[in-house]
Amino acid sequence: MAYRWDPDRYLAFADERGRPFVDLLARVGARDPRTVVDLGCGPGNLTALLVARWPEAHVVGVDSSPEMIDKARAAGSGIDFDVADLRDWRPAEPVDVLVSNATLQWVPGHLELLAGLVAQVAPGGWFAFQVPGNFDEPSHTLRTELAAEEPYRELAAGTAEPASHDPETYVAALTALGCTVDAWETTYLHLLTGEDPVFDWVSGTSARPVLAALPDDLREQFVAEFKRRLRQAFPQRPYGVALPFRRVFAVARVPA
Repeated sequence: MAYRWDPDRYLAFADERGRPFVDLLARVGARDPRTVVDLGCGPGNLTALLVARWPEAHVVGVDSSPEMIDKARAAGSGIDFDVADLRDWRPAEPVDVLVSNATLQWVPGHLELLAGLVAQVAPGGWFAFQVPGNFDEPSHTLRTELAAEEPYRELAAGTAEPASHDPETYVAALTALGCTVDAWETTYLHLLTGEDPVFDWVSGTSARPVLAALPDDLREQFVAEFKRRLRQAFPQRPYGVALPFRRVFAVARVPA
């Protein structure tokens, strides 16, 4: 089922969502790339960091969501933004740096796509990506459990489910393609504020497919119960609501 992304809701946690991108970028050793592509650029706020890192490069942002690309273009950054599905995306010529931040987890079987993506990188270039690795946490499992209950089960069946692999799996796949790979994982502890901050977080990303699949009356009912369960799993503390968030990183140098 197709569903729309809400750039403003996604950007509500821009600082927290941006930290992994900065950490990923820090391990990319490219010095003077000519072309840099942000594949799955979202609203483009992080793509601007690529311009700051490599001001002489031609920077391009690509995303499958027209809403995200409209938001990115409205910022007037001078970056070229295009709508495209990463499964079909092919640049006019190989790029020097290809970055994908929190995107591949939405593509079923994305491990099999790595060879095609590496093929779009010029010899000696860099391919770097980051994906969430927290799908066994209550922020996700509670949604899955609730969606499997009545009266939501039939409507929620078949909605998109993000998934990712451990660092070594990505190392194995990328080294088999001849790349030199640096892979790791980090668990961030985000301290969130607000009445239902964990719901606000996931409703902008992983919960969107299920929420979009439900009619208005059932969606309200689902949201109320989902919030209740999330409050139990992530209680308010004097310092806020603690959301542990594991992320998996891989930086590959393509053979020259």
